[in-house]
Amino acid sequence: MKTRKDNYPEPGTRSVSRRAFLGRAAMIAAPMILPRRVLGGPGQVSPNSKTTVAFIGTGGQGLINLTNFLNFEEVQVVAVCDVNRESVGYISWNWAQGGEQRPGGREPAKRMVDEHYAAKQASGGYRGCTAYADYRELLAKEDADAVVVSTPDHAHAVITMAALKKRKHVYCEKPMTWSVQEARAIAEEARRAGVATQLGNQGQASEEDRVVREMIKDGAIGKVHEVQVAIGARFWHYPALQDRPTETPPVPPGLEWDLWLGPAAQRPYHPEYHPWTWRNWWDFGTGQLGDLGCHKLTTVFKALDLRHPTSVEASSTKIFPEVYPLGVIARYEFPARGDQPPVKLNWFDGGLLPPLPQEMEPRQRGYETIFIGETGKIYGHQIIPEDKRKAYGRPPKTIPRSPGHYNEFVDACRGGPAPGANFVDHAGILTETCLLGNVALRAGKKLFWDGPNMKVTNDEGANRFLRREYREGWSL
Repeated sequence: MKTRKDNYPEPGTRSVSRRAFLGRAAMIAAPMILPRRVLGGPGQVSPNSKTTVAFIGTGGQGLINLTNFLNFEEVQVVAVCDVNRESVGYISWNWAQGGEQRPGGREPAKRMVDEHYAAKQASGGYRGCTAYADYRELLAKEDADAVVVSTPDHAHAVITMAALKKRKHVYCEKPMTWSVQEARAIAEEARRAGVATQLGNQGQASEEDRVVREMIKDGAIGKVHEVQVAIGARFWHYPALQDRPTETPPVPPGLEWDLWLGPAAQRPYHPEYHPWTWRNWWDFGTGQLGDLGCHKLTTVFKALDLRHPTSVEASSTKIFPEVYPLGVIARYEFPARGDQPPVKLNWFDGGLLPPLPQEMEPRQRGYETIFIGETGKIYGHQIIPEDKRKAYGRPPKTIPRSPGHYNEFVDACRGGPAPGANFVDHAGILTETCLLGNVALRAGKKLFWDGPNMKVTNDEGANRFLRREYREGWSL
């Protein structure tokens, strides 16, 4: 992959980072340092104590993340990066707008940042945010404290690893990586780096998450031995294709297609891949299991103290070499943990559903997670049926409440506790498990899993699906 030579420091040269410079300056001029309350005013954060953040990937979810982080007075956004200069067609997450009406790219993101900070000034404009097309150039030139990664799945690992090696705090959208091996490598690097990390599975910080975990710990339904997790039909356009498109339309102006492909194999541009239907394709996305699995399984993992499964098998609607299937069923088996029994975890997506619990009427059918215990069931975050729910009431509050998903990350960047979805303790194993379902799907058989050694033990050939082949010039 070609890059401009002036994007990177020459070998053997040294540069003083902003953090290193400020640290030395503080040592020299310690008597002149004023308390934050003096510099920033009552309730304000001093400008020179802000956590600087760079955003890589500023499409639909990237702009949602950017909007949320701009609301923190403790944060200063200093740079944005996207391989696309600017175009429409990104998901807006406002379904009243039709779903795909929002412009995205580095220029809209830069305008958003500049306008946000300009509005906070007494007069004049603000031009303090730099826009980049290549994340490597950003990481070489910007000394940001933290990086937010909101690119398509296939690029998560290479960007996150590059940031971790520079000892940046990293917030990465789910899934953390495209492959099982990448998830293991990122978690290990995050442990070595000792920085703040957070996966973009916002539900892990919710009140519902705490209530479910507290009910299960309180024995409200006895020991849990089975979980059913269901997801509705995909919310993105599915191609009427069984293979790659044969047309080769020109690359839209402002889109760096080679950079968009990143570590994935070379192929011509087509609008079926970008801006956001990339989720349909094995080379770029991980399906609903990779994407929404990291949302739906986070509470399951924490409530039941799950780690590595011992086996996994998966089936689906018609599967193609290039296109992810419309619906997938994956079945995991987890071993006993202490006094907790083995657990069967069943995943249904694409609108496929598990059997309706006998405690529910058909009109109550939905896509909530079902925990099945020795003495009862939890549907969503409530015990079923209603009479049992009323008899039980509410569990005692034994789990600390979250200040907010994004707050957790910002607080951790500034010396606070590790976020609830940090890469080392939670997000790594969660991502591995979700993606292992895709491995079983591609292998076409039940796989027995040696988690600690990251190896399928009953099918040597299936181990090739744990990794990806990186295009020349790209690697972790």
